[in-house]
Amino acid sequence: MKAAKPVKTNAARLLDSLGIAYEVRAYEVDPEDLSAISVARKIDMPAEQVFKTLLTRATPGAGQREVPHFFAVIPGDAELDLKKLAHAAGVKKIELASLKDVEPLTGYVRGGVTVMAARTAFPAFADETIELHDVISISAGQRGCQLVLAPADYLRATEATLADLARAIQSTAIAEVGA
Repeated sequence: MKAAKPVKTNAARLLDSLGIAYEVRAYEVDPEDLSAISVARKIDMPAEQVFKTLLTRATPGAGQREVPHFFAVIPGDAELDLKKLAHAAGVKKIELASLKDVEPLTGYVRGGVTVMAARTAFPAFADETIELHDVISISAGQRGCQLVLAPADYLRATEATLADLARAIQSTAIAEVGA
């Protein structure tokens, strides 16, 4: 599959409207591997600078009519710690939103989700490590297209709250110890 032709996405239009500088990086999409680590390799950036956006939802409480959703933005080389996000969001428990709900709620497909210009403006939380980098990469709102920008500009555009959200990806490999 060929790299997507960079197009002006709603996320890019939002950045333009705010006067925020960014770079568009297109890459070849592999529908079998939409991981942020794979995207990082394709756009030649370290995985810890390629941030992925996950949609989550608070688990419903007794008598609760609406279930609040939240965006979590974490480094590509990490996984979301749901307990940390629940604490940051001030809710008892959070889970990942169902994949079938992602597009209707955000307007974006898996592998192309971004906080910017989402169909519904859910509260966003960004892992505090975002501030460690000169530039970060986030989805432009479509598969095969990333936006590279300064973290401070991303935080301004999304109004995301900084929090400790991530943990190292748990490896399933077993290390062998030599004699």
